[in-house]
Amino acid sequence: MDMRKLVGRNFARLRREKGLTQEHVAASAEISQQYVSGLERGERNPTIQSLYNIARALGVSHMDLVRPDGDADN
Repeated sequence: MDMRKLVGRNFARLRREKGLTQEHVAASAEISQQYVSGLERGERNPTIQSLYNIARALGVSHMDLVRPDGDADN
């Protein structure tokens, strides 16, 4: 399992569900919009701190970003 792609898919899905732009999340998480874009494409390897900041910006648990696809109840 490619964790970068998994985090990217979860991040993009959650961001869209919340109706947030990449720019909004970037500003709230204190990271660049380019970094956010790279994360969503699965090209970045986020740090634990980045995952935590992004989760807070999205209003979700950091676990939601690393949860395997189709495994929403675990």
